[in-house]
Order: sequence, then C-alpha cells, then structure tokens
Amino acid sequence: MAEMVDFVTEWVVGSTTVESMRRLWGTIKATFLARGVRLGLFICLIMSTMLFVEWLYIGFVVAYVKLYRKKPEKRYKWEPIRADPETGNAAFPMVLVQIPIFNEKEVFKLSIGAACKLAWPADRLLIQVMDGSTDTLVKEMVEKECVRWASEGINIRYQSRNTREGFKAGALKEGLEYEYVKECQHVAIFDSDFQPDPDFLQRAVPFLLHNPDLALVQARWRFVNADDCLLTRLQEMSLDYHFIAEQEVGSSVHEFFGFNGSGGIWRVAAMKEAGGWDDRTTAEDMDLAIRAALQGWKLVYVGNLEVKSELPSTLKAFRSQQYRWFCGPNNLFRKTVMDIARSKKISVWKKIYMIYNFFVVRKIIGHTCIFFSYCIVLPLTILVTGVDVPKGGAVFVPCIITAINVALSTPRSLHLVVVWVLFECVMSFHLTKAIFTGLLGAKSANEWLVTQKLGDSAMRKKIQSEASADAPKKSLYQLIRSRILLSEVGFGMFLFMSGIYGFLFRNDFYFIYLFIQAFMFTVVGFGFLGKIIPS
Repeated sequence: MAEMVDFVTEWVVGSTTVESMRRLWGTIKATFLARGVRLGLFICLIMSTMLFVEWLYIGFVVAYVKLYRKKPEKRYKWEPIRADPETGNAAFPMVLVQIPIFNEKEVFKLSIGAACKLAWPADRLLIQVMDGSTDTLVKEMVEKECVRWASEGINIRYQSRNTREGFKAGALKEGLEYEYVKECQHVAIFDSDFQPDPDFLQRAVPFLLHNPDLALVQARWRFVNADDCLLTRLQEMSLDYHFIAEQEVGSSVHEFFGFNGSGGIWRVAAMKEAGGWDDRTTAEDMDLAIRAALQGWKLVYVGNLEVKSELPSTLKAFRSQQYRWFCGPNNLFRKTVMDIARSKKISVWKKIYMIYNFFVVRKIIGHTCIFFSYCIVLPLTILVTGVDVPKGGAVFVPCIITAINVALSTPRSLHLVVVWVLFECVMSFHLTKAIFTGLLGAKSANEWLVTQKLGDSAMRKKIQSEASADAPKKSLYQLIRSRILLSEVGFGMFLFMSGIYGFLFRNDFYFIYLFIQAFMFTVVGFGFLGKIIPS
C-alpha cells in the first residue's frame, strides 16, 4: 500500500514518472492480481478434483457392469410377449407412438416411416403425429404422408397445432389429452429425425410389462451422419460417453438418469402421477424424469437397444442445441433442488446422487471448470508472475483421462482425442454462459430453438449447396467485425496474446498450448469446423 500512497502523492504534486507507474503496476500484480490468480487456481483445483473423483466412480461402475455382465435383462424381469391362441393380441399392451414435428420438412418422412414399420400388432399400436409447423406447405406435406400410411392400414392420426404454446412439452401434453389415446398404456416418443428399428417395441415394452415399478425405458442413440464432418465426429465422441458411461451408471446403480427426450418409452400411469409434461424450462424431458423419480418410480437405460438419429452438421445448429441442453437443466436445477431435498419417497443416497453427481458435477462443474481452468487461469499464470501450475495436473493427467474415456466409448475416434479436448475447451466458453443463464433464471433461459436437421445424405448435400448459393456474400471485414466481439474469435485473440507474452518473457511450456487453443477458438468462431472432413 505504501507504493500506492507514494504514487497518489506524486500524481497530486505533478511529478509522476514512468518508473513510479512501473512500481505501482508491479505492486498491483503482486498484491492483488497474483493473489486473485492463486485463489482462482485453488478453486479450479478443487473443481478438477471433484471431476476426477466422479470419473473414477463412473469408470468403476462401468467396469463392474461390463465385467459381471449386469445387463438390464438380468437386473429386471424380461420375457418376450407372445400372442395367445385364445385371446389373440390381448397380451400386447396398447402403445402410443408420438412424433412431434415443427417445420422439419427434411426428416419427417424418416421418423413417420420408421414408426409405421414397427413390429407390433396393428390393433395394439397407435401413431400420433403432432404437427406444430408454422409453414403451411410443411403441414400439407406431413398430412399427406400420414394419409398415405393410413391408406396402407396403419393406425395413424395427424394432429395440427395452431399455437406453439409449451413448445415440445405442450405438443406432447396436448396429444395425450385426446379421447382416442385413453386406452394406451405406454407412449413411445421419437423426434422427427429418429428412426427406431422394427423390433424396438418388442424389446422395450417387456421391461414395462413385467416390472410394475418401472416408468421409463431409454434406448441408446446412434447417429446416421457421424462421418459427415469433423464437427459430427466430435459430437459422437461426447454423446457416446454420455450414454455408455453417465446413463449406464445412473441406471445401474441409482435407477435414475435424465430422459433424453426421444428414443424412449414411458408408462402413462407414471407420467400422470408425476404431473405430466411441464414447459417451465426447456429441459422438459429431464423435468419429467426427475418428478417421476421423486414419486418413487425407477428408470432403466438399455444400452443394446439403439435408435438412429441425426447430429447437427452446422455449427449454428450445434451451438443452439448445446445452449438449450445446458441452460435448461441448470434452470431446472434452480427450480427443483429443494423438491429433491424435501422428497420423502427416495433415499438420502439417491438425493445426493441427483443433486451432487447429476447436477452439480456434470451440469455445472464440468464445463465451468474447463473454461476457467484452461481459458482464464492458465493464461493468467503466464501474464502474472509468481503463480505456478503443475504441468502434469494441468495437461497430461486430463489428456490421459480423456483418452481412456474415448477408448471406452468411441475407440474408432481415438486419433481425434487431442482435437476433441481442444474443442471441448472452446465450447466451454459458450456453455458456461448457458449454465449461468440457467442458474440465474434469465429471460433468455426459456427460449426454445428447434435444432435444424438435414435428413439423408442426398438431402443434406442438396440443402447445403442451396444454402451456400443463396447465402449473402460478406466481405472479410464484415465477417471479422461480426465475429470478433464477445465470441470465440475474440477470446482466441486473448489466448494468442497470452501465448506471445509467454513466448517472449516466460520460459514456460504453456505458451504452446495457448497458441494451439487460440487457433481452435478461431476455427470454431468462424464456423470452419463443420466443413472439415476427417481422414
């Protein structure tokens, strides 16, 4: 503080010098910035430890399940359903298949066609298409497709919505209120780009039929366009780990996980007891799963039951999807944490898992730790002297853990693990904003944007070429100006300048990482990632 008092005195009397300013800056760095960075580093190390412990826990459970072959068919009663010669198809419960659609002209035929080909007695299956499209041409196309399948003897109903109230949750809730669905005991939900195999119901329904305490059967997602570009390959790596590790652990140990919103089948009675669909957040699927669990219902994830779907193949679509996927759950956590804590129908152990593991570690700590550790604190340790970060803990250990995760979930993409780590760091910048938007309950937390899908490979190429031809051409100056502020590119510049400083003034290994990470921020910021085809 003495240096600050001297500086103020010199400034008042008009004798401020460059040397006095240099002394003041040195004092501020040593007194305030260095301490702040040390505190930030300490907090990041705590968060990293939490993630490491969570990784060990997940790895142990996954290894145990695989080693002892604890498949859902062994943990729960499962027997195939067969027609009885006397009662006919009475042994098959009535199943409703809901397909919500909103202006998705490129993919609706895929989902409707796959649903109509499900191997289930025709008199025990009802397909309902909830069309909330605002494009009249799309409405006509969807209705004609439903009429075409109905002419082939399929029990399919087309329902047009004239409002977007409640978004997807509102559509599904409205669909369950029609009189003709009252006899349905179970409801399978498939988004417009999902394609279940014909035997989906034959493999999923027996879980619900023979286990009256089960509310949901969730299938694993597989992706038809994973090889389209580098962006889709990286998404596949993240989602494979989510299903193989996180969903498996929740299902195997706690009998709870977050419903993924599609590719699952619910017991209607459980949905009603939980209060049905609620549009209070954009994570309506997770909301329903939590409320069902708080009523004592169990959920099961079946990893060998797969449903084909499509990944966003443009950065814009991917960013909007990820924003919704992280903003919605954190907004939901804000609204349900006390309900979970006060619940009397679940054990304390399950409460701890839902609050700490499911929400705090995976939905909050995960990406905020990556962002603050590798995009804030690490560059500042180069700019501020006197703060050292152990290289093993900062770089090598996380990379090893990540490589093991990828080897277990997506071994074919092991050669992309470094790119994936860098990409996760870039996305953490965007997702951290989504996390705090949800936690603070900001107005934008309830914005719903439908993820754009492009259909089969021929349709994708056609749409991409048309979009490229019709897109207005921007000058390089306009492109840079529109991306530079409050974007990945602007943050990449900060990392690049930090790397330059480390290269010139610090004999530090981290400046190499900062250069590489700055390059990845720039690539993602300008949207190039969706155009790079991996070898």
